[in-house]
Amino acid sequence: MRKKATRLDTIKLIISNKEISSQEDLLNELNKEGFQLTQATLSRDLKQLKVAKAATMNGKYIYVLPNNIMYKRTTDQSASEMMRHNGFVSLQFSGNIAVIKTRPGYASSIAYDIDDRDFPDILGTIAGDDTIMMVLREGVTQSAVRTMLSFIIPNI
Repeated sequence: MRKKATRLDTIKLIISNKEISSQEDLLNELNKEGFQLTQATLSRDLKQLKVAKAATMNGKYIYVLPNNIMYKRTTDQSASEMMRHNGFVSLQFSGNIAVIKTRPGYASSIAYDIDDRDFPDILGTIAGDDTIMMVLREGVTQSAVRTMLSFIIPNI
């Protein structure tokens, strides 16, 4: 399952940062990143991510992530280089709630990793596109939460 989550993150990064107009182009990009998958698997992944096609200014149709038709494509980095930067932006606390801000598209994969670790002091997460809300066990310190999260988010 971990491999699938990584593959889905890689697909999001590629679509967010390159103008991909066909599944064949996306398969080629994924192959460059070390993923070997069939067109059928890619099609299921795109459906799961709710990827759509949208027209660019010049009329070319490219893949876009949901609610992010205007995603900024600013980098020529490979997806594996972008994966080293996990999308973390900030962490804030209010009582027994913590809010993590991420770059667009990163929240669900980070929340998945937090839930998958089954930290005893983190009761659960709710993720949007760029925000994660964590419910913390009463009495846990902010320092303890940062320590737990550092296993997943090294740059916290």
